[in-house]
Amino acid sequence: MESQQQPKGSSQSREGKRAPNQPVMSQKDAYARLLSQHHSGKFRSYLDQFVQEQQLQAERNSSGGAELDGICVKRNQGGGKEPESCLSLYMEKLNERAVSVTEASGLKQGWIAQRQHNKRRGTSASQDGDVESGEEGHVRHANARQQEKQLKGTGSKASMAEMQSNQQQNKKKPKKKNTPKSKMEAKLDGSGCARDNGIIGRMVPKSHHEKAKAAQSQDGTSVSLTPDKNKSRNKGGKGKKKQVFEAYMSSEEVSAGLKRGELIQGPLRINPKKYHEAFIPSPDGTRDLFLDGVAARNRALNGDIVVVKVLPRDQWKVMKSDTDGEGSSEQESGTDRAGAPAGSKVTCSSADVIVEAQYSDGEEEQTHTDALATRVEKMNIKTLGSTSNFLEPQNVADKFLQRTAKVVYIMEQKHSRAATGFLRFLSDKNFAMFSPMDHRVPRVNVPLADCPEDFPTRPGDYTNTLFVCRITDWPDDSTFAEGQLLKSLGMAGEIEPETEGILTDYDVDFSDFSDEVLQCLPQDLPWIISPEELLKRRDLREECIFTIDPSTARDLDDALSCRLLPDGNFEVGVHIADVSYFVQEGSALDLIASRRATSVYLVQKVIPMLPRLLCEELCSLNPMTDRLTFSVIWKLTPEGKILSEWFGRSMIRSCVKLSYDHAQSMIDSPDTLLDPKVLPPCDPKHPVDEIHRAVVDLHRLAQKLRAQRFQGGALRLDQLKLAFTLDRETGMPQGCYIYQYRDSNKLVEEFMLLANMAVAHQVYRSFPQQALLRRHPPPQAKLVDDLMEFCDQMGLNLDFSSAGALHRSLHETLGMDEYSSARKEVLTHMCSRPMQMAVYYCTGVLKEEALFRHYALNVPFYTHFTSPIRRYADVLVHRLLATSLACGPHLGLESDDIQKQASHCNDKKTASKRVQELSCELFFSVFVKECGPLESEAMVMGVLDQSFDVLVLRYGVQKRIYCNALKGLENFHFTKVGKKPELTLVWAPDDSDSRCVQQITIFTLVEVLLQADEIPTKYTAVLKHPCEAGPQGSAPLLDASCLLGSQDAAQ
Repeated sequence: MESQQQPKGSSQSREGKRAPNQPVMSQKDAYARLLSQHHSGKFRSYLDQFVQEQQLQAERNSSGGAELDGICVKRNQGGGKEPESCLSLYMEKLNERAVSVTEASGLKQGWIAQRQHNKRRGTSASQDGDVESGEEGHVRHANARQQEKQLKGTGSKASMAEMQSNQQQNKKKPKKKNTPKSKMEAKLDGSGCARDNGIIGRMVPKSHHEKAKAAQSQDGTSVSLTPDKNKSRNKGGKGKKKQVFEAYMSSEEVSAGLKRGELIQGPLRINPKKYHEAFIPSPDGTRDLFLDGVAARNRALNGDIVVVKVLPRDQWKVMKSDTDGEGSSEQESGTDRAGAPAGSKVTCSSADVIVEAQYSDGEEEQTHTDALATRVEKMNIKTLGSTSNFLEPQNVADKFLQRTAKVVYIMEQKHSRAATGFLRFLSDKNFAMFSPMDHRVPRVNVPLADCPEDFPTRPGDYTNTLFVCRITDWPDDSTFAEGQLLKSLGMAGEIEPETEGILTDYDVDFSDFSDEVLQCLPQDLPWIISPEELLKRRDLREECIFTIDPSTARDLDDALSCRLLPDGNFEVGVHIADVSYFVQEGSALDLIASRRATSVYLVQKVIPMLPRLLCEELCSLNPMTDRLTFSVIWKLTPEGKILSEWFGRSMIRSCVKLSYDHAQSMIDSPDTLLDPKVLPPCDPKHPVDEIHRAVVDLHRLAQKLRAQRFQGGALRLDQLKLAFTLDRETGMPQGCYIYQYRDSNKLVEEFMLLANMAVAHQVYRSFPQQALLRRHPPPQAKLVDDLMEFCDQMGLNLDFSSAGALHRSLHETLGMDEYSSARKEVLTHMCSRPMQMAVYYCTGVLKEEALFRHYALNVPFYTHFTSPIRRYADVLVHRLLATSLACGPHLGLESDDIQKQASHCNDKKTASKRVQELSCELFFSVFVKECGPLESEAMVMGVLDQSFDVLVLRYGVQKRIYCNALKGLENFHFTKVGKKPELTLVWAPDDSDSRCVQQITIFTLVEVLLQADEIPTKYTAVLKHPCEAGPQGSAPLLDASCLLGSQDAAQ
């Protein structure tokens, strides 16, 4: 269960986060011993020694004696080892062991998650989740100073024998090697410790670069920000820096390991919200393999095809069972909330003993240090007292384990290595730090020569400027990559720079088409169809053919026709723009189209796959214009049964461009003709009544076909889609609404599906080894089992035995009240999680025909044929279809080439979908900023231990609400019975004396407020106080005595 952040500076006790019966991971004895010395005689003897030798050093300095090599020096009698400071050794061990304990107890994730909610990713949060630069350095040394102050006054004398014994033990401890030094350190007394008003160990970095040297990798490895490898590795003559990443295997080793089954290959997927977590699919279809941390990813980025090695079983991840998460989550939630002031910023429970904080000088600093020492000691006592280790992987059943792995080779770098982000100036350095907005990408050192000319002198002017950087190298001894700054985009928060940044992050080519590409287009304009081409095609220009598209569409690639036959049957045609006629295989135009693979639809514009001359003119089926097409024509009975079909190249002349609104009006009023004035211009050869009758007939046939599909076991999971109205002059959002999926949309969809299925059968019959089809694998079995168990506990009767059974049960079990559609949306979202993505593939690569099936459509063969203007896969299918009909050249690609292109199309389609989603989020955040705050009802769709997700019903957006950020919330309490989670929110009283208690579980109705965030282009959702919310949809208010066993009224 995902834990929520804790406010900085919280003095919360670590054991407060654990259930009484939850075991704690064992710690190393050395660390426990050091902690116990806080108030021991042994440690006080160190302080006595420190005072004595400090006085001795002062006397030697005043008499011109030789300067000591360190503070609290242990004299080197006869040995060649360097003297060490016992106090600095203690603090070094304390910091090192704190990190080790964090890793051992599995709490590193909280530390990393703390960065996810930073107001902007700067150098304060590293890519691998570590504290960056001065923040950690300042805190660490501030803690050291205050512990010295605190312990100085408690010192007592100890025997010299005991002190010498301790010194000898400390001498045996290995010393850190090649710790990078800053210029500030060079000014020290030769001891590695600075003096400040007599306080030893005060080492506050003076520059950003010196701060950054305090950063540590996820594995606790110190790193330097210098791009000069030789300098960084040999500085101080102490040898190379510690290696952060393992060396890659050779290609021969990888090939042999894959053949023996010792290694696994797959695409890397990094969690965008928890970027220390990554996954690759398991070949056997079970739970994904888990890669924990940046070191395990070994410099691979999201989307890369990697080869991994599964780690030993004792390093596998223990998954929470149905019962052991309850007590822990409750205590964690309650304790965190108690320590957080109302209205505090959202932060995460620190995973480390030393909490990231900004301390000021004086009493506040002393107070925090005292609290820190108390927390350290309490946590150690708690740990030493626990002997249970039943959560070790070797003691857990396989069903509760997730295999872990590490990357040993990058097979293909699919990530572009380019990212959008911000620059951070590092004083006295010849490079700057680039912090990507995508946290899955590492921070990058870029030369100052790449930066704007005045950036070194006026870095503040570029604080909110977006830049594009490309990674050129990533050394194995640094968590920081090296790169080149490509361009400046503009100010963050503005739509166009943000949009360009999104396109860059997802490697969308939005550059102008080159002259070489444009030369592939017809040069003699206006273009007309040659007589020779007419003889090769079926002439359908006299038929009543029309398009139905969104009113703003300009790339019209599909048209429909419907004619009643004398025998009472119907001739129905789907006519698709013949793009393959203009895009010749192997041409420069074909090459750029194959690279782009898809058009990308943003809120305000389209990034086309093909030049606009083709998209909007020569291939677009514009009304009353002769156009080349590929047609599929069926003879259908009134019940929707197919009697015959025909494929071929054709030529059409669309008689009108209808919008979905026009078609819907005809469907809604089948017996009433629309006024010709409300329609676009029509071809006089086809009057309005003929068009009207054709639309109504198509609708009735589509209803029959749709009913047959779902009776045959098809599944459809609709999710809400947000649409915008834009100002014509400024392009800013004026309003937004949930897009309505109506009968006119279903009409077009039904016949497009029918055409795609018909073409899939045709090309597979003709080319069983080269057909480019589209398959949809069944959902992941483990996730389905979990969802089934959850639904059973929620009292939801859902049937997951097949796609059709799931579709039927989704429409039958959610009631018929005004919120049934909202509950369906929530459940649809939950059912989407186990689903896998549909993908293109070449039939010659998959050997088993059973793998060809499309799960959601429940059909054996499916492909994409109907949108060649915006999808390159459709262009390939057109070529295959033309070859199968002997009306086109043979496709010059082998099975492996087709599969490679199919894989590329899959990647680009996924990226396009994500870019479209981010564009909607960008415009909605601008809308909230300009028109907010916005109020709406929302339905809870997921509950975590310190937060919950809601579906905002008015706008169809999904947002997470963090309990730590709710003003007026006194406390909250998380419980989980089996897989059914529940949050109990206790609100402070307003006008009355009694507290308001609110239950949050799946399907709970709440009132939320959407408001702009401090970060440009971001907005937050806040739960309204239940006493302020209206009666409709508000969660039930309970007396505090009725907390246990209460049920939500919305269930």
